[in-house]
Amino acid sequence: MKSFIYGLILCVLLAGQFGCSGDPAPENTNTVSANTAATPQPLPQFTDANEALAAGDRLLETSETDMAIEAYNQAVALNPEFAEAYFKLGVAYALVEARDAAIVDKEEPTPTPDTKDKKPKEKKSNSEIAFEKAVERYKKQIAANREDDAAHYNLGRSYNKLNEDEGAAKSLREAVKLKPEDIEYQTELGAILIKLAKYAEAIPALKKALELDPENVKAEELLADAEAGRKRIGFSAANKQDGKKNAGSSSTNTNAAPSDNANKSTAPANIVRQPPPVNKP
Repeated sequence: MKSFIYGLILCVLLAGQFGCSGDPAPENTNTVSANTAATPQPLPQFTDANEALAAGDRLLETSETDMAIEAYNQAVALNPEFAEAYFKLGVAYALVEARDAAIVDKEEPTPTPDTKDKKPKEKKSNSEIAFEKAVERYKKQIAANREDDAAHYNLGRSYNKLNEDEGAAKSLREAVKLKPEDIEYQTELGAILIKLAKYAEAIPALKKALELDPENVKAEELLADAEAGRKRIGFSAANKQDGKKNAGSSSTNTNAAPSDNANKSTAPANIVRQPPPVNKP
């Protein structure tokens, strides 16, 4: 009986770590699975360009940008005319370039430029090359179908990424003309017109976007910027006009008739001459 009691006490004391049978507690499976999930999986070799594009999109959403670039490169290799893949490849490259530039700026201070040194010609970045290829492909799509509103819209976005703002505005206007009820088209057109300081033109597009979607926060903020910009330009124009008027008034005063004092003759006043004295004999 005593042996049974001692055994029971010992079993209770060790229950936190071992079972009564002496088996160790099971391992933390959550830790193991988490460590396994942290290991990045290699990107498969795709045989379909659309599958590669979709994989790139998923990777870009999860901030796995380097692998997204690999997926997009596979997409354009499988389909060299894939405009959307080139555009998204440019976006991914731009993110990586910005990240790398931030690291370099943090580690190495920017040197003071020497005006005597001839500025070397800058090499095109990978993002620029990708966006330029996207422009070429979207132009081909438009040449094949002038009514392709999506191609006009994406061509405008590609031009915008290359800072070719006039080209972007032209393409986005065409997209809006073909499909005026599209919220994104109207919003992007308003944004590029603000970038060009064409505030008065941007306002109708942004108002239309808000009419289509009153919850469009981006369009609402852009509209506020456009209206503020138009007021600044109007205020500046009014000041210039006032300046011209003031200058004209000054000129008129300068050419005014001389004052009465200035018209008065400076000749000596008439003097009454006395006859010369007569010499008496």
